[in-house]
Amino acid sequence: MTTLDEKFRLLAADNAPGQEVRQKLTDLDAHMRGGLFNGVPVDFSHGDVDAFPPTPGSDDAWNKGFAVGGQQAYTEYRGAAAIRTGLAERLAAFTGHPISAERELIITPGTQGALFLALGATVTAGTKVAVVEPDYFANSKLVRFFGGEVVPIALSYLGSRSENGPDLGQLETAFSNGTEVLVFSTPNNPTGLVYSASDINAIAELASKHGVTVIVDQLYSRLLYSGESYTHLRAHEKAPENLITIMGPSKTESLSGFRLGTAFGTAKLIERMERLQAIVSLRAAGYNQAALDTWFNEPEGWMNNRISQHEAIRDELIDIFREATLGIAVPQAGSYVFPALPTLTVAPEMFVRLLRHQAGITVTPGSEFAPSTSASIRLNFSQDHKAAVAAAGRIVEMVERYKA
Repeated sequence: MTTLDEKFRLLAADNAPGQEVRQKLTDLDAHMRGGLFNGVPVDFSHGDVDAFPPTPGSDDAWNKGFAVGGQQAYTEYRGAAAIRTGLAERLAAFTGHPISAERELIITPGTQGALFLALGATVTAGTKVAVVEPDYFANSKLVRFFGGEVVPIALSYLGSRSENGPDLGQLETAFSNGTEVLVFSTPNNPTGLVYSASDINAIAELASKHGVTVIVDQLYSRLLYSGESYTHLRAHEKAPENLITIMGPSKTESLSGFRLGTAFGTAKLIERMERLQAIVSLRAAGYNQAALDTWFNEPEGWMNNRISQHEAIRDELIDIFREATLGIAVPQAGSYVFPALPTLTVAPEMFVRLLRHQAGITVTPGSEFAPSTSASIRLNFSQDHKAAVAAAGRIVEMVERYKA
């Protein structure tokens, strides 16, 4: 039986994105001399909302919500009905399948909140959950926290487009052996891989055949780069009966400070999520919900400009890391790169600390996303372009310094 201490140890927040790694500086004494850093520090563990400001008008929308007063402060647990109505229409148009604002949509405190509620609504002690690896760091942690059993599914991402994707053979075996839930992200966090239409087709058919509940995180599905296409699972003719899609404006639209997310899908699961939210947080922050009126309502050309700016940073970072012969995939969407480190004279977790102390760079260790990717690091390149490029150069210098 898992003790309470063990249960909370599973959450392991020390290395989570945005969380400073707790350490004693004496651990680094032998490595502190000869730092490379004499400029602007760069925190690649999350996006820079100063470099990429929030959606135009989001502050005005918040003020309007504040002006409404108590009615906006104390909305329904699943979010203000009027806001959900507009959201349901826009999200349905984007994903290609109708959404009932009343029964199939909930507004949550960020997409992290949506993920917690979705897994809380589908996982109990002993539930087998297929978790793609590498994928978002919280997936496996929350499954174990709720008492579920993680069934890892390998994701290929460093090969050709035709080779990349989840191991469908492993997935079918997992489903045949009693796995009840699948959770994954597309675009994938941390690699930026977008699941192909054929992979989405296979997932739809396998999940429907075996009665598996699917939770799909589509947080970065708007930040899609040139020539890429996207297939929405919920629009598939064989979409699973039990399906939750998670989206929000926190990343691409830089509204992370508002802590807003959405989940939409099977009505009975949304109802469970609302019951859980009513206990955990009551609702997404009432005044903040008003900012969702700007989502999918950005000025003409705003989204295309944001995509092109990110694509330019992505391309330059890829060139830098490839010239240094680091293994790296070109992200098809999103704002992450996930370079693999060569063999170093220090452990990967020490290298992450040295990056911060010697080079002024914060990254997320690859061990957060899968045991097999502990020698990788994740960078969110939604940063000032010049600072991001300079920091990538310092990472390469540090790799050369500590290469075995």
